[in-house]
Amino acid sequence: MNTQTIELPKRRKPKLKQELAFIAVHLLPLGALYTGATTFDWIVCGVLYFVRMFWVTGGYHRYFAHKSYSTSRWFQFVIAFMAQTSAQKGALWWASHHRHHHRHSDTPADPHSMKLYGFWYSHVGWIVGPDFKETDYKIIADYAKYPELVWLNKNYLVPPLVLAVVVTALGGIVNGGSLAAMFTSAGFSTLFVGFFLSTVILYHATFSINSIMHKFGTQRYESNDESRNSLWLALLTLGEGWHNNHHYYEVSARQGFFWWEIDITYYILKCLAAVGLIWDLKKVPKHIQYSKNKAHARELRREMEELKRSA
Repeated sequence: MNTQTIELPKRRKPKLKQELAFIAVHLLPLGALYTGATTFDWIVCGVLYFVRMFWVTGGYHRYFAHKSYSTSRWFQFVIAFMAQTSAQKGALWWASHHRHHHRHSDTPADPHSMKLYGFWYSHVGWIVGPDFKETDYKIIADYAKYPELVWLNKNYLVPPLVLAVVVTALGGIVNGGSLAAMFTSAGFSTLFVGFFLSTVILYHATFSINSIMHKFGTQRYESNDESRNSLWLALLTLGEGWHNNHHYYEVSARQGFFWWEIDITYYILKCLAAVGLIWDLKKVPKHIQYSKNKAHARELRREMEELKRSA
C-alpha cells in the first residue's frame, strides 16, 4: 500500500489542558524522589504490573473485544472492574475501539495505524487526541445491554481510584506500621512507585502492541495488514506479542498458536476455566493454524472435511 496516494482523514491534535490527568500520571512517580522507595514499593510495582496486564489482555482484549471465552454475569463485572484498574478507560470504550481497529486494520479508518499515521500517533496520539473519546455502543452492543457495565464504563475512574487508595493504605501499614501512616511518606511512596509507576509502564507496554507490533517482528500469516509476532514483546505483555497470529484468527483465546509460543495470559485463563469461573475457551482450528493465507485455510478445511467423510 502506497501511503503517499492515500487521502487520510484529518486527525485533530490533542489539547494540553484536556490531558493534564494523563500527563500527571507520568509525572507522579517522580514523587518518590522526595519520599524514597522501599523494597515493598518495588514489589507492589511488579505485582500490579503483572496482575493488571493479565486483566488488560485477558479482560479488555480477549473477553470484551473478541469474546474468546464465556463467563457468568457477575464474573463479567469483576473482569471489567479489574481491567479498568489499569486506568485505560472503560471496558466498553476499550473493546469498541479495538473491534473497529480489527475491521479496518492499517487502513485510513484504523484508529491507530502506525503504517499510515506514524509511531507517536499509533502509540499514544490517538488516545490523547479528541477524535476517539466517545464509546461506540453500537459496535459493543452485545455487552452494552448490561447496565452495570455501562455504569462502570461511564465511571471508568472508580476502579483505579479504589486501587490507589488500597495501595496507599498498604504502604502505610507495611512501611509505616499503621493505617494512619498512609498519609505520610510511608504510604505515598507505595502510591508513587507501586501504583503510578506500574501504571505508566503498563500504559506503554499495552500501547506498544498498537505501534511496535505493526512494524517490527515476523509475519507467519498473510493477514492483510502489518501485524507481526515478537517473542520478547509476548513475554512483556503476557502473550500479546503474537500479534500476527491474533490478526489472522482473532477469536482464539490463545494467541500463541503453537506450544513453543509462550502465552501466559492463556495459561491463566486455563486455570480460571479449571475452577469454573470461565468456560468455552475458543481454540485455533487446524486449518487456520497450518495455513498461510485465507485461501489456503479454506483449502485445508475442505481437505479435513473430506478426510472425515472418508474415514
